[in-house]
Amino acid sequence: MKQVYRVALAGNPNCGKTTIFNLLTGGRQHIGNYPGVTVERKTGRCRIDELNLEIIDLPGTYSLSSSSPEEKIVFKEIMDSDIDLILNVIDASNPQRNLYLTTQLAELNIPMIMVFNMIDDAENNGLAFDFSKIEEFFGATVVTTVGTSGKGMKELRNKTAEFLKYQPTVEPCRLKYGESADAAIVGLSKKIADIKLPMANGLPARYLAIKMLENDETICSIQELEALRAEILPIQEKLSVRHGVSPETFMADRRYGFISGVCREAISISNERRRQFSDNIDKIMTNRWLGVPVFLLIMYLVFQFTFILAEPLMGIIESFFAFATEAIEGSWDRETMPLLRALLTEGIIGGVGGVLVFLPNILLLFLAISFLEGTGYMSRAAFVMDGFMRIFGLHGKSFIPMLLGFGCTVPAVMATRTIESERDRLTTIMVLPLMSCGARLPIYALIIPAFFATQYRGMIMFIIYLTGIVMAMLGALLLKSTLFKGEGEIFVMELPPYRMPTIRSTIIHMSERSVMYLKKAGTLILAASVIMFLVNTFPIKTEFSVDYDKAINKIEQSEQMNREAKDAGISELQVERKKELLQYSMAGRIGRGMNVIMAPLGFDWRVNSALVGAFAAKELFVSQLGILYAVGDADEESTPLRIHLQKNYTPLQAFSIMLFCLLSVPCMATVAVVFRETLSWTLTIGQMVGLSLLAYVVSLIVYQSGLLLDIGTKMIKIVSGG
Repeated sequence: MKQVYRVALAGNPNCGKTTIFNLLTGGRQHIGNYPGVTVERKTGRCRIDELNLEIIDLPGTYSLSSSSPEEKIVFKEIMDSDIDLILNVIDASNPQRNLYLTTQLAELNIPMIMVFNMIDDAENNGLAFDFSKIEEFFGATVVTTVGTSGKGMKELRNKTAEFLKYQPTVEPCRLKYGESADAAIVGLSKKIADIKLPMANGLPARYLAIKMLENDETICSIQELEALRAEILPIQEKLSVRHGVSPETFMADRRYGFISGVCREAISISNERRRQFSDNIDKIMTNRWLGVPVFLLIMYLVFQFTFILAEPLMGIIESFFAFATEAIEGSWDRETMPLLRALLTEGIIGGVGGVLVFLPNILLLFLAISFLEGTGYMSRAAFVMDGFMRIFGLHGKSFIPMLLGFGCTVPAVMATRTIESERDRLTTIMVLPLMSCGARLPIYALIIPAFFATQYRGMIMFIIYLTGIVMAMLGALLLKSTLFKGEGEIFVMELPPYRMPTIRSTIIHMSERSVMYLKKAGTLILAASVIMFLVNTFPIKTEFSVDYDKAINKIEQSEQMNREAKDAGISELQVERKKELLQYSMAGRIGRGMNVIMAPLGFDWRVNSALVGAFAAKELFVSQLGILYAVGDADEESTPLRIHLQKNYTPLQAFSIMLFCLLSVPCMATVAVVFRETLSWTLTIGQMVGLSLLAYVVSLIVYQSGLLLDIGTKMIKIVSGG
């Protein structure tokens, strides 16, 4: 018995594979990317009886060819890894499409269980199965499940344990490709078997022979098989002449013919097949005229949901960090290691705490997006936006990376590898930073509640996100008309049926993204906050424009002032001294040096300094402001940052700041991945310069227009709730 058995989950996109994975592994999962590619890699652990299993959730794919990054990854994982069992997850409501992958998996000679998932949907649609015949055709055991409810999971676990314990001998699927093709496969198989490929990892020579005849890129690139290429060419030509099409097309046709026969023999449809619920909904959701307005309305409701529910939770977190700061200040004497005291309260709590305050917004936004993904609506959104995006020279495939860009620009840029057209891919990469990523959300979540009434907050957020989308579309149109001219591609996307996502699946997706945010706050932002605190503190000024100690002492000794007046005078002097200290620091010098350029946008030196820090990570804009205002107001260190902003800026300035943060140069991680994907410093630097100019011009126009029209130029009334 092995210490750990490796079980691979394989299936088409939208077949419920990830739901099965989550049910098997629970929280014992590890998520990353395959080396050198953008495709997500999920692994998890589970224990069935006394067996330890490693579950590998392979990317969703329609076949094992090499026409997409997902297909290459799935095949490479199978070829390179010692897989003990394959769980082939099949959407039971659409078996004919799903079984194409099954025909290829069955030829691998790896034990396989066919998991007919969403069997309830299939039965509701009038489908009836003879699973004994299906098992006979494919040489694999069938288990039926309903991933959303967990039905059938116990049987799946039992069958999995049975296969791994006893490893029953199964008759492999021997799909017939016709007399001439089968003869060519047999002859080529013998020659491949004689080579004894070290990297084939037990894969049958017959399977490798089939892939070579199909001109599979991955297999044909194996160095040991180079000698056979010359022998294969005449065989391929002979097959092409005989069948009138290329071998890969002919063999695909044979598989579809086999599947058609299986479906005819083993699957029946009742006379009263129920009209699909999804089709009725799609009359509105994907309607030519209503689709885009519906999408925009849903996004607006998502933002309203995020703000309304997040506000009380943010207040609790703010109160917690204020309490922590006051507790430290109350128990730690100012004269004892003052620099360390300030680092802890102003640098770490003020910086990291200032970012963690917005965790409720992150959680709720990701919750809403995870729910929409689970229902199947996001595929409709890509379909609906395809027509709109073609106006600007793009298509629906670009929408998927753009949608990812709302979470993080880095994986969004990498996801453009699925776009076959190099022109379209580069165009998408260049405009992706304009999609407002999750790192910018803390900036909006700080500023919007501070300056805008509750009923307008969702609208302001909607306007900000919509501005980014519009600018991205206009940028794409400009690029497709100049640098990246060319014809667009045909876009085909599968629309999965609508389903109610499970609470468990939604929470897992939400928690995955939220944990990434927390890790970022606990590592990058923590380190950057400490660095920014030091930048805000050093060099320390020793000579001031006023002898503040003498002035404070004079107020204390005054007999004409009451206690309240004395406290006010002393506080004012302390604030002035802190301002001089901060302006003398490195951050203050940088911020003041930028004033000449940035003042027309409504920015002061504090905002300028925070923008410089935001290049490391956008969340650091909030962190840096938290540190600056903690340092700046000696008697109000525990005051929420939004109150400080209300005292110093107008709603017009606040809106200008958000616009600049939305449109300006992305974080350094994005810059790095853009260079890695484009391999061009010209495009990378051009993107940075172009976005910086765009942010400056748009913010300048908006701010100066607001001043001219006297819109949002008045300080708002300060209230404790923001």
